[in-house]
Amino acid sequence: MDIMEAIRERHSVRRYTDKKIEGEVLDKLKKVIDECNKQSGLNIQLITDEPDAFDSIIARYSSFRNVKNYVALVGDNSKIKKFDESCGYFGEKIVLAAAQLGLNTCWVAATFSKKKCKAVVGDGEKLHMVIAIGYGENNGIYHEKKPVERLYRADGEVPDWFMRGMEAARLAPTAINRQRFLFELSGNTVQARALSGPYVKTDLGIVKYHFEVGAGKGDWKFAD
Repeated sequence: MDIMEAIRERHSVRRYTDKKIEGEVLDKLKKVIDECNKQSGLNIQLITDEPDAFDSIIARYSSFRNVKNYVALVGDNSKIKKFDESCGYFGEKIVLAAAQLGLNTCWVAATFSKKKCKAVVGDGEKLHMVIAIGYGENNGIYHEKKPVERLYRADGEVPDWFMRGMEAARLAPTAINRQRFLFELSGNTVQARALSGPYVKTDLGIVKYHFEVGAGKGDWKFAD
């Protein structure tokens, strides 16, 4: 599938099969993660064949089953500008690449064991959250989204590229599916803002990546 198909068809999955991530799929996934680390300065890590991080009461209570692979979002939040947003942006880049490779994923902030997580966290670094990844028992289900008109404000006529970006942003995964973000258009400048709520800065990075994919390249930019 192409990346827009991945945006439309990818849903969170919490139950996985025993099928291993290996061969060409594994190689391509590692390549994407390496590229994201080079671009972001993060220390994102792929952990495979490791069930302990999701072997907890809270994970089972949250319906996670047989999670043995995950992407750990690690980095030095004192050195990386907009650390939480960067984790969201590059984490979602990995999520959509994984979908294109036939893998399922789920963003996980609190319902896993940080103590049991096997990611290497260096001095000055923190483990922000993880993304469960693997071959799901199913492809997940669609969760209702807000109408796109509730997610943006614009001065004057709204161009097609902006609406394409907003439709992609509307489909982005967010914490508890709350979509606590707002885009504002002024001329060719797009301001994306996080509203109040849990993990909204990470969500902002996720939705900004979706918007970029949907809007495509052109004479527009995000506000600083």
